[in-house]
Amino acid sequence: MYAQFFGNYLLSHGVVTKEQLVHAMQKKASIHLKLGTLAIHAGYMTANEVDQIIILQTHQDKRFGELAISEGYLTQAQVTELLKTQNTDFLLLGQVLLDDGVIDNERLQSLIIDYQSENEICESDYSNETREVIDRLVENFFVVTERALSTYELSFIRLLFNNLVRFIGDDFTPTCPCLCQEYPTNYCVSQKIEGRFSIRTYLDMPESTCIAFASRYVGESFDSFDEYVQASIEDFLNLHNGLFSVNMSNEYGIELQLEVPNNETSELLTFEKESYLLPIIYPFGTIYFVFELLAAEA
Repeated sequence: MYAQFFGNYLLSHGVVTKEQLVHAMQKKASIHLKLGTLAIHAGYMTANEVDQIIILQTHQDKRFGELAISEGYLTQAQVTELLKTQNTDFLLLGQVLLDDGVIDNERLQSLIIDYQSENEICESDYSNETREVIDRLVENFFVVTERALSTYELSFIRLLFNNLVRFIGDDFTPTCPCLCQEYPTNYCVSQKIEGRFSIRTYLDMPESTCIAFASRYVGESFDSFDEYVQASIEDFLNLHNGLFSVNMSNEYGIELQLEVPNNETSELLTFEKESYLLPIIYPFGTIYFVFELLAAEA
């Protein structure tokens, strides 16, 4: 997750343009290896075992390494070894920008120092992305709220970033969220979560971006904007909100209810409750999340 937030840091501080960052994320993604791929390459897991863990991730909010250990496919020592290989992602983005001539080594060094200081990250954190560190990154990122995020809000946003990495790809950069009173839609689906923490979530993107998003999510190549693409967008939103509901039940004993995902037909959405717009930049296009906070106790 460090590379994604570092990308936002560079963009929000005017170090790179959106185009330069997208190009760097594309190049980084082409050489970034997932833990499952590294495990196969090392001979620790078979392709079928990796697929089984990926399926389990659609039902449990756990990292690949955690599930692989609990299922007996990997040991803690093997996961640690593979993570040392994988966790160059943060510096890899900087290296790509160096290669592209966007920044020089001196500039990169100062940026890393400032970024670490601003987010209270130490060197040992890079080999162990703890919830505490990620939560701190999320809280610093969501300064637009001008208040501390609630426990439930923090859990929701953290899970969203994790699910984007797991099911769509880690080559994204979140841009700074903003207050939202109205929003002009492209293709938009929404879903309401009801209970002690009530929120309506919206996922919107242009049709061309929907096709690429769905292709990544399903693992198939779609060529046109059809009912299968639309169903994939709805399914991702439902998957995320479903995992969030499971987490709330497991961690806090709170039972939430999900409404069926809804296709928004209005060309302009308006919000009466506190709402935030969060754009996420992928190489294939920008996706937009809107969170309308209906009720929150924590």
